[in-house]
Amino acid sequence: MSTTEQGMLELELAYEDGRREYRVFVLPLIIGREQGCGLTLKSWRVARRHARIVARAGVLFLEDLGSLAGTFVNGRRVTHHGPLSLGDEIIIGPCCIHLLRPSATDRAALAGNLPSTGAVAAGMRAGEVPPDSSADDGTATDASGAGTGAATGAVAGADASADPPSHSGPAVLATAPAGNSTDSGDEQARDIAADVFLHHRRRLHTALLEALDLRRRDILALSDEALRAEAAGVLSVILEDDRQLPAHIERADMLRQVVDEAVGLGPLEPLLADRGVSEIMVNSHEEIYIERHGRLVRHESGFSSEQAVVAIIDRIVAPLGRRVDESSPMVDARLRDGSRVNAVIPPIALRGACLTIRKFPERRLEMGDLMDAGSLDRHMAAFLAACVKTRKSLIVSGGTGSGKTTLLNVLSNCIPAGERIITIEDAAELRLNHAHLISMESRPANAEGKGRVEIRDLVRNALRMRPDRIIVGECRGAEAFDMLSAMNTGHEGSLTTLHANTPRDALARLETMILMAGMDLPLAAIREHVASAVDLIVQQARLSDGRRLIVSIVEITGMEAGRIQTQELFRYRHDGEPRFEGCGVRPECFHGDDDPVPLEWLTQVTSLHRNGEVREWQF
Repeated sequence: MSTTEQGMLELELAYEDGRREYRVFVLPLIIGREQGCGLTLKSWRVARRHARIVARAGVLFLEDLGSLAGTFVNGRRVTHHGPLSLGDEIIIGPCCIHLLRPSATDRAALAGNLPSTGAVAAGMRAGEVPPDSSADDGTATDASGAGTGAATGAVAGADASADPPSHSGPAVLATAPAGNSTDSGDEQARDIAADVFLHHRRRLHTALLEALDLRRRDILALSDEALRAEAAGVLSVILEDDRQLPAHIERADMLRQVVDEAVGLGPLEPLLADRGVSEIMVNSHEEIYIERHGRLVRHESGFSSEQAVVAIIDRIVAPLGRRVDESSPMVDARLRDGSRVNAVIPPIALRGACLTIRKFPERRLEMGDLMDAGSLDRHMAAFLAACVKTRKSLIVSGGTGSGKTTLLNVLSNCIPAGERIITIEDAAELRLNHAHLISMESRPANAEGKGRVEIRDLVRNALRMRPDRIIVGECRGAEAFDMLSAMNTGHEGSLTTLHANTPRDALARLETMILMAGMDLPLAAIREHVASAVDLIVQQARLSDGRRLIVSIVEITGMEAGRIQTQELFRYRHDGEPRFEGCGVRPECFHGDDDPVPLEWLTQVTSLHRNGEVREWQF
């Protein structure tokens, strides 16, 4: 914090030998053994620079600076803790530290300082400054907000001139006037206003949970509409009786956000409804990023607490029969609209629960949509459609987020009617416009470690279900061997995806995954197996500007000198003017009069202008 905003902190120090001291310090306060620290404690249990107390948005936070003996708050070892509450017991080496309430002079200075920033509207009290939303997640406070939201309620209703109880609410920092900078004052005003809103949202969220007792209620027994209506009604009653909410906060907006978090998906609700957002990434309860038009940007919203994120994860996975807890801290799931969800919680997520949602398009995409987006040209689209219709086995390869599943979905819809299709996925994402369709999904182990059904088990079972085509959402391991075996034994035209940066890397990945199946086969036999099963590899990529497109279509032509031979049929070039090119090579997988591919498809060049305009010409 700047020197113009130095706060004064009054502490009670109790030592092991019975001594007691009452001292006032200037923030930020460094506690340690070396002479230059603000509070010097001479003990072998105290590091040279042991801990630090800092102020953020008017409240206090404690940080351990990497000491060996540790820093303890209320009997629990912490690395970061905040906000500190009046009466908190901090133990560092031989010293027990208690925070004391600010003096009347300090509180008067604080009350006089807040209006100067423009942050305090009519009816807002100095005691209503909430915890800083930028505090690190790894705190020792209760994630539900019980140590922050509930405790701050006692202070929030107190006037600035009144003495707050010694064990109530976060310790409010008394500061000097912040200076004459208009920009910094406006920024501080926005920060304080946002923190005030977050504080009351946490408080009301806790009150609503207590009133509804959602943790013991069978949520599945109620429809979403009924549960939302009941929560809105209960919260309306709470708001009517609430005297702590400042007049400048819009109650309807507060009601919507609290109900969304209690029975919906909280701040994710508007993001899921926004068509321009393609991916949502919750890094912690206070940090959300979104992908918009291929670019990552920080979103201003956040969750009220860590527990709110975990509750929403449970709300997503419970209807699917999946679970997430300390024994199973990772889970893949999907939303009702088909959006893919991955969640990771502590202890493996160090900063708190993480949630990643890849949104599913509202409508089924078609080949024309990919052409409009510049992902491929019309000749490549016609060629791929012809390959699918004539039962050529395809593998879509690419990096994470390059559009593999989207392309697989579009290609699957080119399968002629009348064929029996079986799709196999970890989390169901494919949506096929096909009448004769069977969809299967793998299943993780239950709490007893039993009942796991892997992709490989489903592929083996699918072979007994008389499929014409098998579509595997993604090959990650031993199931690749069974997938290639299916392609070699009467199920030509099957499709799958895998992670690889180039077509040649995709072949190497296939070899590795077959070895993972535990088959003691020589490498030459594995390569023969791959070369005879796969006809084409379609390479997807995501460019630096966020565009997703097909950068190469490669045919596998067989084996020579122990190496799988390939030839490129189409490619994307970005040297000079970006363009798609046909390489002028006729595919060997088509023969004679049955060849549906005109030569002009294979020799066409499509130039992509940066403004989105597309023009075509022929060699």
